[in-house]
Amino acid sequence: MTKHIKTVTASRISQEPDLLGESPVWDEQIGRLYWVDSVSRKIRYYHPVDDTHGEIAVPSMIGSVGLGQPGHLVAGLVDGIYDIEIETGAATPLFKPDPPNERVRFNDGRMDRQGRFVCGGMGIYAEPMGELVRVTAGGEAEVLANGVRISNTLSFSPDGKTMYFADSLDRVVRAYRYGDGEEVLTEPRMLVDTKPFASGPDGATVDSEGYIWIALVQVGKIARFTPEGDLDALIEAPTDMPTCMCFGGPDLATLYVTSIKDSGSGRAISRHPLGGHLFAIDGLGVTGLPEPRLAAA
Repeated sequence: MTKHIKTVTASRISQEPDLLGESPVWDEQIGRLYWVDSVSRKIRYYHPVDDTHGEIAVPSMIGSVGLGQPGHLVAGLVDGIYDIEIETGAATPLFKPDPPNERVRFNDGRMDRQGRFVCGGMGIYAEPMGELVRVTAGGEAEVLANGVRISNTLSFSPDGKTMYFADSLDRVVRAYRYGDGEEVLTEPRMLVDTKPFASGPDGATVDSEGYIWIALVQVGKIARFTPEGDLDALIEAPTDMPTCMCFGGPDLATLYVTSIKDSGSGRAISRHPLGGHLFAIDGLGVTGLPEPRLAAA
């Protein structure tokens, strides 16, 4: 039976709203949460122990962020995948498509369990022009898929052998057998059809039990599905346009949720007074997994 959980323990964390909040990631080593405001070109961070906040400016619109080596992050910017030095904000390209395509930008990204950054592109006007690429610390890149309109829902099973991915406009999340060599992405199966929920899938995360949490951005809900794709729980989000989430905190039991205020495209504008804020949801009885870092070259 599907569990319906009210977010009575949700609390607002951010000091000011993001225009387009996305890609939260918890750094277990230093107890800090990172996320991005895509439109404002910022990586934001929050340290719950002393309730401190900060931000890092980046040179272009940013789709996603991952953990790099200590003192560094990895980010999907408009024109490529970059190493970001946390202290100075210096952005050094790890990978840039050649030739560049001004009608495409990088969007959703996630570190795989082996420590490689996987990031998907999207057409600026939702054309099927994006690529899904996998990048190492040394800048080696593999194209895993192409013809993507809006990449989202990137996440990995606890053992790293399954990748979850969606082109949001299809409203279908697929599970891929994930490996190397000729078995990079094989045996796709439909995991979740989100059309019955009246929403495309946005960001996602996987918990310690292997269940996948998906933001249903157009209906203000977060859904938890089994590894087989069955709906396990449906949660009312604390605002009307949740975009992505991750588990964090000292025991990885807090679900951090980003959201939209105004995506800048005219397609997604929140009507909720707290639209765009970052939230923490506690008391779910579920824990997450430590986030992998970019493996050293």
